[in-house]
Amino acid sequence: MSQSEKKQGPEKIGKARIERGERQQVEMILASLDDLLAEDHRARVVWQMVEQMDLTAFYQGIRSVEGEKGRPAIDPRLLVGVWIYATLEGVGSARELATLCREHIAYRWMMGGIEVNYHTLADFRVGNEQALDELLVKGVAALMSEGLVSLERTAQDGMRVRASAGAGSFRTRRKLEDCLEEAHQRVEELKGEEAHSAGRLTRQQAAQERAAKEREERLQKALEELEKIEKKRAQSHHKPKSDKEEASSSKTDPEARFMRMPAGEVRPAYNAELSIDTHSRIIVGVDLVNEIDQGQMAPMLEQMHENYGQYPQEHLVDGGFATWADINQAEANHVTVYAPLPRPNRPGQDPSQPRETDGPGVRAWRERMTTRAAKETYKERAATIEWANALARMRGFQQMLVRGIHKVRSVLLWFALAHNLMQSRNLAH
Repeated sequence: MSQSEKKQGPEKIGKARIERGERQQVEMILASLDDLLAEDHRARVVWQMVEQMDLTAFYQGIRSVEGEKGRPAIDPRLLVGVWIYATLEGVGSARELATLCREHIAYRWMMGGIEVNYHTLADFRVGNEQALDELLVKGVAALMSEGLVSLERTAQDGMRVRASAGAGSFRTRRKLEDCLEEAHQRVEELKGEEAHSAGRLTRQQAAQERAAKEREERLQKALEELEKIEKKRAQSHHKPKSDKEEASSSKTDPEARFMRMPAGEVRPAYNAELSIDTHSRIIVGVDLVNEIDQGQMAPMLEQMHENYGQYPQEHLVDGGFATWADINQAEANHVTVYAPLPRPNRPGQDPSQPRETDGPGVRAWRERMTTRAAKETYKERAATIEWANALARMRGFQQMLVRGIHKVRSVLLWFALAHNLMQSRNLAH
């Protein structure tokens, strides 16, 4: 045998032997949903925390009563749990979540095997803004009573999120009025068809009528929002580049506004305002506006005072929040503001020097922000509130699938609740 033949080794004889899957084979698996989920799965952590929440407000709207006809309502605790878990996993679509509740073991476990459709999930997510607000406040208050949250120092920042509307959906007043007239005529036509059919509508006709009414309502809302835009523009010192540039409002999401996004592009968007306790990194304030950051510090401080009975001792914001009126008001409420000094308006101007028009709060702020200690304190802002914003982005807070300021704020509250749930668990350990 030659040397080359020894290296090659013996030749293979016959076909390769492999193991193939068998999808038609019937198996009997004796296991509960609980047996199928790993003991250390994050869904269990979420459910353990949800079981401790006071969800009284979510039960008040249930119409199904024992002893009467009708299907029982799904336990709100299950829906709260599944939405918090979905938020942590970056799932923001009710349709996608409904599919996961049928096919994914973690979501099936969270729902306890109960089937749920996407309509129920979607309505629950955006239809409980007040209850979600109360849940957030109660959670923070409980942590305050345990000494884990102090409000000694808080940080605030705004986060732009794209609205569920395109730039092409914005219309001027004349075009909106024309669209509203067309929509009204369509609604009347459908009412005539309903009368002709003696009130017996097919599912398709009922859907058409419902869609036509919703479009008419959105256009009416768009005109109402346009009036607000025109009034604000008339009061503003910043005039449009051209007198021919008319105000416009979105016929898709009337409350959305054009905003400059982080990448520099201008899109229809909302501004999510969050405030965080810098020591515990718990979110203590949530708001959603369709305006820029300027002027949003005072409302956030008042929200914290209303919810927790106290103002923070120190409040960190970036330069976009620092209006003289807000700084003076904060000083009057014994809140020490940390914000960077503005850039000089002209060569040789020193922004640290007081001006004749400065109030006591602004004078103290100018003097404070020249010190090394204040600059070191201000560094906590980026490490806390911007960290929380980044987590929200990672979990899918990028572009909204819902429309309207209250619905978008409801979604923001879910992100805040999910954040606080995981952070409070970290604090406990």
